[in-house]
Amino acid sequence: MAVYDLTPVQVKPVETANRKICTALPVPESLPVFEELKKSEPRSMSGQPPILWHKAESASVWDKWGNRWIDWSSGVLITNAGHGRREIRDALKAMIDQELLATYVFPHEGRAVLTHKLRMVSPDPENYQVFLLSTGSEATENCIKLAKTYGLEKHGPNKKYFISFNNAFHGRTMGAQLAGGNPNQKKWIGQLDPTFVQVPFPDGYKNENTGFDLFLNTLKAKNVKPEDICGVMVESFQGVGPDFMPVEYAKSLEKFCREHDIVFICDEVQAGFGRSGRMFSFQHYGIKPDLIACGKGISSSLPISAVIGRKDIMGLYPPGSMTSTHSASPLAVAAAIENMNIIEREKLVERAAKMGEILIPALDRIQKKYPSFLGCMHGKGLVAGIQVVKPGSKTPDPELATKINVACYQKGLLMFAPVGIAGECLKIAPPLCIPEDMLRESIQVFEEAIDEVAAKLK
Repeated sequence: MAVYDLTPVQVKPVETANRKICTALPVPESLPVFEELKKSEPRSMSGQPPILWHKAESASVWDKWGNRWIDWSSGVLITNAGHGRREIRDALKAMIDQELLATYVFPHEGRAVLTHKLRMVSPDPENYQVFLLSTGSEATENCIKLAKTYGLEKHGPNKKYFISFNNAFHGRTMGAQLAGGNPNQKKWIGQLDPTFVQVPFPDGYKNENTGFDLFLNTLKAKNVKPEDICGVMVESFQGVGPDFMPVEYAKSLEKFCREHDIVFICDEVQAGFGRSGRMFSFQHYGIKPDLIACGKGISSSLPISAVIGRKDIMGLYPPGSMTSTHSASPLAVAAAIENMNIIEREKLVERAAKMGEILIPALDRIQKKYPSFLGCMHGKGLVAGIQVVKPGSKTPDPELATKINVACYQKGLLMFAPVGIAGECLKIAPPLCIPEDMLRESIQVFEEAIDEVAAKLK
């Protein structure tokens, strides 16, 4: 995780139609708040650029001292429809005035509206159902639970192996991290469950072998028989990149699951709701998952997630036995309904694809400008990432990535801290409603920041 210096620095003032930096950074008056957070919270909650968010609207973030940033984070791929949307705020106010704030799993009207909307954007609306939850980790946990239950009940105890991919991130709870592909995130667990097995992900850069034979050979080497696999879960794009599968690989993976009656799961927590220029990123591959884990961009605001999947799998548990305390919380549901309306009404999925035609070629050009330390660029629509490496190698360089990140922050361009295997990936994910002039300006700022950091390397 990046470490940010909290010593205020007098930076060059900035003022354009979309950005304003008018104080030292971090703002000296903000330091007491950071100090209190340091006392009151665990250090795990630190590690983002030192801005005290005060207001956020569309693709802009302000602090209370007049500084304004163009947002390339969307929170963390949350605010697909944009920050602080009036329609979402109005829907929340109306629900508060209705005096309905919590319902457990007692029915309310919004729950029917939202599950219908989500079912209708699924691969098969007549044969898919929707289970609403609170977080992406809950969604992936339930996908694991359903896949293992399906294997046990339909085929018996030998169908128990759950396959996922190296470098995958599926959340921070135990099941999600057992399925995750980062060994460092599993150390706390101690003895790992041997039925959770990871295989290489065909990203084409960190792993140059993108043939499906690698998947099959890895399973064979680990003595996992196809008939003993209950589920396969893959991020539609890996969050450490974003890294995408080759289309033929994805199709081969789906075919493999069909041949062996394996529950095929796509984790769309980061990837869904228009982010990559399709409603769901698995649509780029022409495949049909059995279960879809959703979160983040589902509401562009409040915590809510969902599992969307085949009726026969979703219906494995009897009434009252697969629920969640805040499933379909009325406020979060109201936000998600309006978010879905905005995405449809403003054609944000199509807009993300169109804006991607500006963003992705520009980032590709910038990467090629500095190939010695910008290792690769992957992206689709309005999500992209550049791997920062030690010159002439593929070794991650998180320190250099953080320097670029800080240079952007000081110029009025906000990104979350570098991600990836070792914190080397500059992740780019503006709201899907970002105006074209703001997108072009932000690309220019990003390039200027890299130019300045590169000049200091010589």
